[in-house]
Amino acid sequence: MVTPSRIALARRRRGLTHVELSELVGVSAQSLSNYENGRQVPYEEVVERLAMALNFPTAFFYAKEADPITPQAVSFRARSKLRATHRNMALAASDLAVEFHDWLTARLGLPKPDLPTLGKPDPATAAAMVRSRWGLGVAPISNMIHLLEVHGVRVFSLAHEYQDVDAFSFYRGPVPFVFLNTSKTAERSRFDAAHELGHLILHFDERPVDRPQAEEEANAFARHFLMPAESVIAHMPKSPFVDQILRGKHIWKVSALGLTYQLHDLGMLSDWNYRKTCIELGKRGYKTAEPDGMDRETSQLLEKVFRALRAKAISPRQIARDLHIPVEMLSEFAFGLTMVAVQGGASEPQGPPPQLRLIRSN
Repeated sequence: MVTPSRIALARRRRGLTHVELSELVGVSAQSLSNYENGRQVPYEEVVERLAMALNFPTAFFYAKEADPITPQAVSFRARSKLRATHRNMALAASDLAVEFHDWLTARLGLPKPDLPTLGKPDPATAAAMVRSRWGLGVAPISNMIHLLEVHGVRVFSLAHEYQDVDAFSFYRGPVPFVFLNTSKTAERSRFDAAHELGHLILHFDERPVDRPQAEEEANAFARHFLMPAESVIAHMPKSPFVDQILRGKHIWKVSALGLTYQLHDLGMLSDWNYRKTCIELGKRGYKTAEPDGMDRETSQLLEKVFRALRAKAISPRQIARDLHIPVEMLSEFAFGLTMVAVQGGASEPQGPPPQLRLIRSN
Protein backbone atom coordinates (compact mmCIF):
# COMPACT_ATOMS: atom_id res chain seq x y z
CA MET A 1 0.00 0.00 0.00
CA VAL A 2 1.36 3.42 -0.96
CA THR A 3 2.12 5.73 1.97
CA PRO A 4 0.67 9.21 1.21
CA SER A 5 3.13 11.15 3.42
CA ARG A 6 6.05 9.63 1.50
CA ILE A 7 4.86 11.20 -1.75
CA ALA A 8 4.63 14.61 -0.08
CA LEU A 9 8.04 14.17 1.58
CA ALA A 10 9.80 13.26 -1.69
CA ARG A 11 8.11 16.13 -3.56
CA ARG A 12 9.13 18.68 -0.91
CA ARG A 13 12.69 17.36 -0.84
CA ARG A 14 12.97 17.96 -4.59
CA GLY A 15 11.46 21.44 -4.29
CA LEU A 16 8.57 20.82 -6.67
CA THR A 17 5.02 22.15 -6.59
CA HIS A 18 2.04 19.92 -7.38
CA VAL A 19 1.79 21.55 -10.81
CA GLU A 20 5.49 21.03 -11.60
CA LEU A 21 5.41 17.39 -10.52
CA SER A 22 2.15 16.75 -12.38
CA GLU A 23 3.81 17.78 -15.64
CA LEU A 24 6.66 15.32 -15.02
CA VAL A 25 4.43 12.42 -14.03
CA GLY A 26 1.51 12.96 -16.42
CA VAL A 27 -1.29 13.20 -13.86
CA SER A 28 -3.26 16.21 -12.69
CA ALA A 29 -2.13 18.42 -9.83
CA GLN A 30 -5.41 17.61 -8.09
CA SER A 31 -4.67 13.88 -8.31
CA LEU A 32 -1.24 14.46 -6.74
CA SER A 33 -2.85 16.39 -3.91
CA ASN A 34 -5.31 13.54 -3.44
CA TYR A 35 -2.45 11.00 -3.34
CA GLU A 36 -0.66 12.99 -0.66
CA ASN A 37 -3.79 13.33 1.46
CA GLY A 38 -4.84 9.70 1.10
CA ARG A 39 -8.04 10.52 -0.78
CA GLN A 40 -6.91 8.60 -3.85
CA VAL A 41 -4.52 5.66 -4.33
CA PRO A 42 -2.15 5.93 -7.31
CA TYR A 43 -1.80 3.02 -9.71
CA GLU A 44 1.46 1.09 -9.56
CA GLU A 45 2.51 2.60 -12.91
CA VAL A 46 2.00 6.10 -11.49
CA VAL A 47 4.13 5.24 -8.44
CA GLU A 48 6.92 4.15 -10.76
CA ARG A 49 6.68 7.44 -12.66
CA LEU A 50 6.75 9.33 -9.35
CA ALA A 51 9.87 7.43 -8.33
CA MET A 52 11.58 8.28 -11.62
CA ALA A 53 10.56 11.96 -11.53
CA LEU A 54 11.61 12.42 -7.89
CA ASN A 55 14.72 10.22 -8.08
CA PHE A 56 13.72 8.01 -5.17
CA PRO A 57 13.56 4.20 -5.13
CA THR A 58 10.04 2.90 -5.65
CA ALA A 59 10.26 1.20 -2.24
CA PHE A 60 10.43 4.62 -0.58
CA PHE A 61 6.77 5.24 -1.36
CA TYR A 62 5.72 2.00 0.37
CA ALA A 63 7.75 2.58 3.55
CA LYS A 64 6.21 3.40 6.92
CA GLU A 65 4.31 6.63 7.48
CA ALA A 66 6.60 9.66 7.68
CA ASP A 67 6.57 11.87 10.79
CA PRO A 68 7.42 15.26 9.31
CA ILE A 69 9.08 18.04 11.28
CA THR A 70 6.88 21.13 11.19
CA PRO A 71 8.26 24.62 10.48
CA GLN A 72 6.96 25.69 13.89
CA ALA A 73 9.30 23.21 15.63
CA VAL A 74 12.43 24.60 13.97
CA SER A 75 14.54 27.68 14.62
CA PHE A 76 15.78 29.02 11.28
CA ARG A 77 18.44 31.71 10.93
CA ALA A 78 17.02 34.75 9.06
CA ARG A 79 13.58 33.09 8.88
CA SER A 80 11.94 36.15 7.28
CA LYS A 81 14.42 36.12 4.35
CA LEU A 82 14.09 32.41 3.69
CA ARG A 83 12.29 31.22 0.57
CA ALA A 84 9.41 28.87 1.39
CA THR A 85 10.55 26.35 -1.23
CA HIS A 86 14.06 26.17 0.23
CA ARG A 87 12.69 25.98 3.76
CA ASN A 88 10.50 23.01 2.77
CA MET A 89 13.39 21.31 0.97
CA ALA A 90 15.60 21.69 4.05
CA LEU A 91 12.87 20.40 6.35
CA ALA A 92 12.28 17.38 4.13
CA ALA A 93 16.01 16.68 4.10
CA SER A 94 16.05 16.88 7.90
CA ASP A 95 13.15 14.38 8.06
CA LEU A 96 15.31 11.94 6.11
CA ALA A 97 18.38 12.69 8.24
CA VAL A 98 16.36 11.93 11.38
CA GLU A 99 15.37 8.58 9.87
CA PHE A 100 19.07 7.92 9.20
CA HIS A 101 19.78 8.86 12.83
CA ASP A 102 17.09 6.44 14.06
CA TRP A 103 18.65 3.72 11.89
CA LEU A 104 22.02 4.45 13.51
CA THR A 105 20.74 4.44 17.10
CA ALA A 106 19.32 0.95 16.55
CA ARG A 107 22.84 -0.28 15.73
CA LEU A 108 25.36 1.99 17.50
CA GLY A 109 25.68 3.51 20.93
CA LEU A 110 25.66 7.29 20.34
CA PRO A 111 26.47 9.96 22.96
CA LYS A 112 23.52 10.84 25.19
CA PRO A 113 22.16 14.42 25.02
CA ASP A 114 23.67 16.63 27.70
CA LEU A 115 22.28 20.15 27.22
CA PRO A 116 21.53 21.96 30.48
CA THR A 117 18.16 23.55 31.25
CA LEU A 118 18.94 26.99 32.61
CA GLY A 119 15.63 28.81 32.93
CA LYS A 120 15.69 32.24 31.32
CA PRO A 121 19.05 33.97 31.94
CA ASP A 122 20.33 36.64 29.58
CA PRO A 123 22.42 35.28 26.66
CA ALA A 124 25.82 36.25 28.10
CA THR A 125 25.01 34.63 31.45
CA ALA A 126 23.63 31.53 29.69
CA ALA A 127 26.84 31.21 27.65
CA ALA A 128 28.94 31.44 30.81
CA MET A 129 26.72 28.89 32.60
CA VAL A 130 27.03 26.35 29.76
CA ARG A 131 30.79 26.83 29.64
CA SER A 132 30.92 26.24 33.40
CA ARG A 133 28.69 23.13 33.25
CA TRP A 134 30.86 21.68 30.48
CA GLY A 135 34.15 22.54 32.21
CA LEU A 136 35.34 24.91 29.49
CA GLY A 137 36.37 27.87 31.64
CA VAL A 138 37.09 30.84 29.38
CA ALA A 139 39.52 29.07 27.06
CA PRO A 140 38.98 29.27 23.28
CA ILE A 141 37.00 26.34 21.84
CA SER A 142 39.16 24.35 19.45
CA ASN A 143 36.35 22.60 17.56
CA MET A 144 32.70 23.62 17.89
CA ILE A 145 31.28 20.58 16.07
CA HIS A 146 33.23 18.14 18.25
CA LEU A 147 32.00 19.97 21.34
CA LEU A 148 28.36 19.71 20.27
CA GLU A 149 28.69 16.04 19.38
CA VAL A 150 30.35 15.02 22.65
CA HIS A 151 27.34 16.53 24.44
CA GLY A 152 24.84 14.59 22.37
CA VAL A 153 23.91 17.12 19.68
CA ARG A 154 23.51 15.47 16.26
CA VAL A 155 25.14 17.62 13.58
CA PHE A 156 24.34 17.17 9.89
CA SER A 157 25.01 19.25 6.78
CA LEU A 158 22.68 20.93 4.31
CA ALA A 159 22.64 20.44 0.55
CA HIS A 160 23.84 23.19 -1.78
CA GLU A 161 20.44 23.47 -3.49
CA TYR A 162 19.24 25.84 -0.78
CA GLN A 163 22.15 28.19 -0.23
CA ASP A 164 20.00 30.74 1.60
CA VAL A 165 19.42 28.29 4.47
CA ASP A 166 22.30 29.10 6.82
CA ALA A 167 21.51 26.74 9.67
CA PHE A 168 18.64 25.49 11.82
CA SER A 169 18.02 23.37 14.89
CA PHE A 170 15.27 21.48 16.68
CA TYR A 171 14.59 18.81 19.27
CA ARG A 172 13.21 15.44 18.24
CA GLY A 173 12.05 14.07 21.55
CA PRO A 174 15.04 14.52 23.89
CA VAL A 175 17.59 14.58 21.05
CA PRO A 176 18.85 17.96 19.74
CA PHE A 177 19.70 18.31 16.04
CA VAL A 178 21.72 21.03 14.28
CA PHE A 179 21.95 21.38 10.49
CA LEU A 180 24.76 23.52 9.05
CA ASN A 181 25.37 24.97 5.60
CA THR A 182 28.95 23.85 4.98
CA SER A 183 29.34 26.02 1.87
CA LYS A 184 29.77 29.09 4.11
CA THR A 185 33.19 30.09 5.42
CA ALA A 186 34.52 27.89 8.22
CA GLU A 187 34.26 30.83 10.63
CA ARG A 188 30.65 31.51 9.64
CA SER A 189 29.71 27.84 10.01
CA ARG A 190 31.36 27.74 13.44
CA PHE A 191 29.37 30.81 14.53
CA ASP A 192 26.19 29.21 13.13
CA ALA A 193 26.84 26.13 15.27
CA ALA A 194 27.17 28.29 18.40
CA HIS A 195 24.08 30.29 17.35
CA GLU A 196 22.00 27.11 17.08
CA LEU A 197 23.30 25.93 20.44
CA GLY A 198 21.98 29.24 21.76
CA HIS A 199 18.52 28.46 20.38
CA LEU A 200 18.57 24.96 21.88
CA ILE A 201 19.58 26.33 25.29
CA LEU A 202 17.60 29.58 25.42
CA HIS A 203 14.46 28.64 23.46
CA PHE A 204 14.03 24.92 24.15
CA ASP A 205 10.44 25.46 25.37
CA GLU A 206 9.55 28.19 22.86
CA ARG A 207 7.96 26.99 19.62
CA PRO A 208 7.73 28.54 17.14
CA VAL A 209 10.93 30.54 17.65
CA ASP A 210 9.87 33.44 15.45
CA ARG A 211 10.47 36.51 17.63
CA PRO A 212 13.05 38.91 16.11
CA GLN A 213 14.56 39.14 19.60
CA ALA A 214 15.18 35.37 19.59
CA GLU A 215 17.68 35.73 16.74
CA GLU A 216 19.43 38.58 18.57
CA GLU A 217 19.56 36.45 21.74
CA ALA A 218 21.06 33.47 19.89
CA ASN A 219 23.64 35.77 18.25
CA ALA A 220 24.60 37.23 21.63
CA PHE A 221 24.88 33.73 23.11
CA ALA A 222 27.15 32.66 20.23
CA ARG A 223 29.44 35.70 20.62
CA HIS A 224 29.86 35.22 24.36
CA PHE A 225 30.18 31.44 24.06
CA LEU A 226 32.92 31.67 21.43
CA MET A 227 34.53 34.89 22.76
CA PRO A 228 34.07 35.16 26.54
CA ALA A 229 34.53 38.71 27.80
CA GLU A 230 37.33 37.73 30.22
CA SER A 231 39.27 36.05 27.42
CA VAL A 232 38.86 38.92 24.96
CA ILE A 233 39.82 41.53 27.54
CA ALA A 234 42.90 39.50 28.52
CA HIS A 235 44.14 39.05 24.94
CA MET A 236 43.14 42.24 23.11
CA PRO A 237 44.23 45.86 23.70
CA LYS A 238 41.76 48.69 24.08
CA SER A 239 40.97 50.27 20.68
CA PRO A 240 42.94 47.67 18.68
CA PHE A 241 44.13 48.34 15.14
CA VAL A 242 42.79 46.29 12.25
CA ASP A 243 45.96 44.18 12.04
CA GLN A 244 45.65 43.35 15.74
CA ILE A 245 42.06 42.24 15.16
CA LEU A 246 43.17 40.07 12.24
CA ARG A 247 45.74 38.38 14.48
CA GLY A 248 43.27 38.13 17.35
CA LYS A 249 40.52 36.40 15.37
CA HIS A 250 42.73 33.29 15.12
CA ILE A 251 42.70 32.95 18.91
CA TRP A 252 38.94 32.34 19.02
CA LYS A 253 38.56 31.04 15.43
CA VAL A 254 35.94 33.62 14.52
CA SER A 255 35.47 36.04 11.64
CA ALA A 256 37.21 39.40 11.75
CA LEU A 257 33.86 41.19 11.74
CA GLY A 258 32.56 38.89 14.50
CA LEU A 259 35.46 39.80 16.76
CA THR A 260 35.05 43.47 15.85
CA TYR A 261 31.38 43.35 16.88
CA GLN A 262 32.26 41.70 20.20
CA LEU A 263 34.98 44.30 20.89
CA HIS A 264 32.42 47.05 20.31
CA ASP A 265 29.83 45.27 22.47
CA LEU A 266 32.37 45.01 25.30
CA GLY A 267 33.21 48.72 25.05
CA MET A 268 36.72 48.09 23.71
CA LEU A 269 35.95 49.90 20.44
CA SER A 270 34.15 53.24 20.34
CA ASP A 271 31.27 53.76 17.92
CA TRP A 272 33.56 55.76 15.63
CA ASN A 273 36.38 53.19 15.73
CA TYR A 274 33.88 50.39 15.19
CA ARG A 275 32.52 51.99 12.00
CA LYS A 276 36.04 52.81 10.80
CA THR A 277 37.21 49.23 11.44
CA CYS A 278 34.23 47.70 9.62
CA ILE A 279 34.89 49.91 6.57
CA GLU A 280 38.57 48.94 6.53
CA LEU A 281 37.75 45.22 6.88
CA GLY A 282 35.25 45.54 4.03
CA LYS A 283 37.95 47.04 1.80
CA ARG A 284 40.21 44.09 2.61
CA GLY A 285 37.54 41.58 1.60
CA TYR A 286 36.32 40.52 5.03
CA LYS A 287 32.70 41.55 4.51
CA THR A 288 31.89 38.69 2.11
CA ALA A 289 34.72 36.23 2.81
CA GLU A 290 37.54 35.41 5.21
CA PRO A 291 40.78 35.80 3.16
CA ASP A 292 43.02 34.10 5.74
CA GLY A 293 40.36 31.69 6.90
CA MET A 294 40.69 28.67 9.17
CA ASP A 295 40.37 25.03 8.13
CA ARG A 296 36.81 23.74 8.13
CA GLU A 297 35.70 21.84 11.20
CA THR A 298 34.63 18.26 10.60
CA SER A 299 32.48 15.73 12.43
CA GLN A 300 34.20 13.32 14.76
CA LEU A 301 30.96 11.41 15.34
CA LEU A 302 30.11 10.79 11.69
CA GLU A 303 33.68 9.70 10.98
CA LYS A 304 33.45 7.17 13.83
CA VAL A 305 29.98 6.06 12.70
CA PHE A 306 31.05 5.24 9.15
CA ARG A 307 34.25 3.60 10.37
CA ALA A 308 32.24 1.37 12.75
CA LEU A 309 29.81 0.48 9.98
CA ARG A 310 32.67 -0.41 7.63
CA ALA A 311 34.07 -2.68 10.35
CA LYS A 312 30.71 -4.47 10.38
CA ALA A 313 30.82 -4.70 6.55
CA ILE A 314 27.84 -2.35 6.20
CA SER A 315 28.26 -0.15 3.14
CA PRO A 316 26.52 3.14 2.37
CA ARG A 317 24.57 1.33 -0.34
CA GLN A 318 23.24 -1.10 2.25
CA ILE A 319 22.21 1.79 4.51
CA ALA A 320 20.48 3.52 1.58
CA ARG A 321 18.61 0.31 0.72
CA ASP A 322 17.43 -0.02 4.33
CA LEU A 323 16.23 3.59 4.32
CA HIS A 324 14.84 3.41 0.74
CA ILE A 325 16.71 6.56 -0.30
CA PRO A 326 19.25 7.37 -3.04
CA VAL A 327 22.73 6.57 -1.75
CA GLU A 328 23.87 10.09 -2.64
CA MET A 329 21.72 11.41 0.22
CA LEU A 330 24.07 9.86 2.77
CA SER A 331 26.85 12.01 1.34
CA GLU A 332 24.51 14.99 1.51
CA PHE A 333 23.88 14.50 5.24
CA ALA A 334 27.64 14.49 5.86
CA PHE A 335 28.89 16.84 3.10
CA GLY A 336 31.77 18.93 4.37
CA LEU A 337 31.69 17.10 7.71
CA THR A 338 33.26 13.77 6.76
CA MET A 339 33.89 11.60 3.70
CA VAL A 340 31.31 8.98 2.69
CA ALA A 341 32.33 6.36 0.11
CA VAL A 342 29.28 5.11 -1.78
CA GLN A 343 30.51 2.05 -3.60
CA GLY A 344 30.36 -1.64 -2.77
CA GLY A 345 29.87 -3.41 0.55
CA ALA A 346 28.32 -6.47 2.11
CA SER A 347 25.34 -7.01 4.32
CA GLU A 348 25.45 -6.64 8.09
CA PRO A 349 26.80 -9.53 10.17
CA GLN A 350 25.35 -10.27 13.61
CA GLY A 351 27.02 -8.88 16.72
CA PRO A 352 26.62 -6.43 19.62
CA PRO A 353 26.25 -2.72 18.75
CA PRO A 354 29.57 -0.84 18.98
CA GLN A 355 29.73 1.85 21.66
CA LEU A 356 31.04 5.08 20.16
CA ARG A 357 33.03 7.26 22.51
CA LEU A 358 33.92 10.87 21.78
CA ILE A 359 36.75 12.74 23.49
CA ARG A 360 35.82 16.26 24.51
CA SER A 361 37.59 18.96 22.51
CA ASN A 362 37.63 22.34 24.28
